[in-house]
Amino acid sequence: MDKLAIIGGRPLYGIVPISGAKNSALKLMAASLLTDEELVLENVPRLADVDMLLRLLNQHGAQSSFEDATLRLHAKDIISTVAPYDLVRKMRASFNVLGPLLAREGKAKVSLPGGCAIGARPVDLHLKALTAMGAKIDLDEGYVIAEAPDGLQGADIAFPFVSVGATEHVMLAAVLADGETKISNAACEPEIVDLADCLNAMGAKISGAGTASINIVGVDRLAGVTHRVLPDRIETGAYAMAVGAAGGELTLANADIDLLGAALPVLEKAGLSFEKTNEGVRVKTTRDRSLAVDIETKPYPGIATDLQAMFTAMMATADGVSHVKETIFENRFMHAPELGRMGAKISVDGQTATVTGVARLKGAPVMATDLRASMSLIIAALGAEGQTMVNRVYHLDRGFERLEEKLAECGALIERVSE
Repeated sequence: MDKLAIIGGRPLYGIVPISGAKNSALKLMAASLLTDEELVLENVPRLADVDMLLRLLNQHGAQSSFEDATLRLHAKDIISTVAPYDLVRKMRASFNVLGPLLAREGKAKVSLPGGCAIGARPVDLHLKALTAMGAKIDLDEGYVIAEAPDGLQGADIAFPFVSVGATEHVMLAAVLADGETKISNAACEPEIVDLADCLNAMGAKISGAGTASINIVGVDRLAGVTHRVLPDRIETGAYAMAVGAAGGELTLANADIDLLGAALPVLEKAGLSFEKTNEGVRVKTTRDRSLAVDIETKPYPGIATDLQAMFTAMMATADGVSHVKETIFENRFMHAPELGRMGAKISVDGQTATVTGVARLKGAPVMATDLRASMSLIIAALGAEGQTMVNRVYHLDRGFERLEEKLAECGALIERVSE
């Protein structure tokens, strides 16, 4: 199992190319099942999650090629409507093939996704929405068996709470449904808008994406298009906070800081400055130590839960005491004990972590528990004194493309070590 060895204390200088958004690319890939024409996606990151979903799409009959961040998908014929456990269990986003298969083929058998380290994240909302659209759904031995032989029907879907995955799933199913679908309390994330833009280019009729109310008028068929995946706002925030922890100045090429939402003014208050350039955005520190700032995660445009662990790592060496409240997932402070091994002073009470900043962390062996927590340990290690060994880096490979290469090119002493 690979590890990352990092010797901290070196400021970062250089250019970091920001990859396409993983959270958008995965749902756009699922959209390829909605048409018998080729869908070309540009700016797709080469990640373990992307490769895993690609295997699943190939199993459904999609032909593919992936070169220079351009992914070509052509599901001319669906040869299987079964999404097996071995493929779906490894990545939750795989479950979103259910809607497109139902919409196009009228049936699907999809494994329930596996558990998640950061929370239960049940798929009840997804199934209730598809049932409202006329699907007959049964659960049998860990599989969702869904049928809609006469096609899906438009429906009014009101979510009891905001869910990005459920919003995207309904969009993927409703574009080929008969009639009009209205989603209330929809997620507003930029990835929702990116999916809508792609589907509309394919011939869908979606309005309201990016607001809490989305309207979808079903069409008979969708066409193939070429679509460019938006830049990854989580990766953008991660490298910005790496500067906050280690110091220096980075140009985040291709980044769009407007996608950070409420996180941007918080990071500025903490001591980072952002300047838009022709290449993307330049970020640098304005203080010797970051300033302690309180945050609370919320649905977009609030501060993304995916940034919380990394922000906690930056606050570990901030000047003052910060309070980090997590409102999205019930178990997302597993990075706190690992940061504590490096000397961080973090106490967790329910959904709030109190972080008392220390002048400097010290390198130590640490264990990554999930994707975003992994990056928090990298950020902490970059600013720490001595060597940190980060175990279980396969989590990082799910969501950060060429991580050690990008950091090494900016002066970080980082090396992947294979056992």
